[in-house]
Amino acid sequence: MAQKIQRKTTRVANLELSIVLPTYQERDNLAILIPKLEEGFRSADSEIIIVDDNSNDGTETLVNNLNKQFGNVRLIIRPSLRGVGSAIRDGYNAAKGNYILSADADLSLAVSDMVRLYEKIREGFDMVVGYRYGPHGFYETKSLAIKMKRLVSKPGSFLIRMLTGIKLRDFSNNSRIMKRDRWLELKTYEDSNAFLFEVILKAARNGFKIAEIPISFHERKYGSSKLVLWKETPRSLLKLLKYTLFDR
Repeated sequence: MAQKIQRKTTRVANLELSIVLPTYQERDNLAILIPKLEEGFRSADSEIIIVDDNSNDGTETLVNNLNKQFGNVRLIIRPSLRGVGSAIRDGYNAAKGNYILSADADLSLAVSDMVRLYEKIREGFDMVVGYRYGPHGFYETKSLAIKMKRLVSKPGSFLIRMLTGIKLRDFSNNSRIMKRDRWLELKTYEDSNAFLFEVILKAARNGFKIAEIPISFHERKYGSSKLVLWKETPRSLLKLLKYTLFDR
């Protein structure tokens, strides 16, 4: 029998953690992920923020029902697809926790890795980033689409590291956590996936104390990726050059 998780009584004034999940057509994944998050972070005074780009798959009904069950699930509905970076930023800005953790909603990141991010930042860091490339990191590549994505993202991270001197392994992974008060110091502009490395570069240049931990990336089981690689790659390359060479 599945263990029943008690409804949380979140105290906004003392909220410890906000978990931000950008979504579009992710109902089936959310139905699995949110109960796992409630279990994994049951000892933390937390909220889960779903930033949804007007999905028509029943996401709104599911999230409202989950909030009735757990009491700490918030839903932000946006009128259209505006980009994953824009969705994450809207979630960060709405967050009330001392720490803000973000991840994709497609079950690519295990809740156990999210818990490790949370534990690591409480050691005194301003930001902690998960890496897929390097010792103990893992990137599952079964489908051709994911193999192509890895073929682009790994060299991209290497190039950013070489151009900036920032000693991190993975700049394009939405598996990260930061202090909310440090987030409020940043001015970000990117609405696409470029937001992910924009935040890291600006955090480093603002003197954030940044750590990284290995995480495991798994291919999605339900739904399909919203990333159109042939469109996003040249755009991201231009943004990469902008932020590493010109925007200092």
